[in-house]
Amino acid sequence: MLPWWVGVMIGALSYFLLHPLAEAPPVTASGLNDLSGMVNSQFIRTAAMIGQYILPLVFIIGAVLSAIRAFKGGSLLKAAKATRGSADLMDISWREFEQLIGETFRERGFSVAETPSGPDGGVDLELRKNGELHLVQCKRWRAYKVGVEIVRELYGVMAARGAAGGYVISSGVFTNEAEKFAHGRNIELWDGAKLKAMIRHDRAESRSGLSQVASAPRANPGSREGRTTSEKPRCPVCGADMVLRTTRRGANAGQQFWGCSSFPGCKGTRNRS
Repeated sequence: MLPWWVGVMIGALSYFLLHPLAEAPPVTASGLNDLSGMVNSQFIRTAAMIGQYILPLVFIIGAVLSAIRAFKGGSLLKAAKATRGSADLMDISWREFEQLIGETFRERGFSVAETPSGPDGGVDLELRKNGELHLVQCKRWRAYKVGVEIVRELYGVMAARGAAGGYVISSGVFTNEAEKFAHGRNIELWDGAKLKAMIRHDRAESRSGLSQVASAPRANPGSREGRTTSEKPRCPVCGADMVLRTTRRGANAGQQFWGCSSFPGCKGTRNRS
């Protein structure tokens, strides 16, 4: 779970710390009072002699596995950037799907830790950035829509762990109930189309867009495209040009806002200034 270079450093450090203890001269006992100290000293020497090789080996193996995972994740991300559709997300395994999402967030400056296999409490990835914790739940589903229960589960875990935000990311789509529950909360829902849009960005656009995702209002699927202006803003999610739209239904009917030109593939919006 550590970056490969951290594993190498810890392995080397453990050897240099334990080797002097293993090479220390044995303590001799001159009486019964010194016997206990001699036993303790010998135990420490023996443990250090074994540990000076075992611990570095363990961390070096971990570093190799971490490097392999990073290489594989980078290859997945590169392949995903090269394709525009979201159907190819179903051609990878669920573990590769999680790795792909992890690499997508790493590219945006997050530190990413995968949760151990098994019951994960509604969390697959833990993200940290600027001292804040974000939780991610991944759902690699094709036909089945992600329902509100999954979003509620993640929201409960976020509250219990004091997370600043959360993401539910799916290769498919979400139900209307799930989108309504996430609205107004620090939870982002990424369907397959949005995930592909986020993957294709370059590093600068991705960091800019991701920082605004949680605060950006969602586009209303019932809105229509309106007139455009000579000064089109860029989408905070995917970086594409935006068009002026008018909300047709709801409490904000008649109000105009900037919506992403690639809607419904991307649902990024901006308030009209």
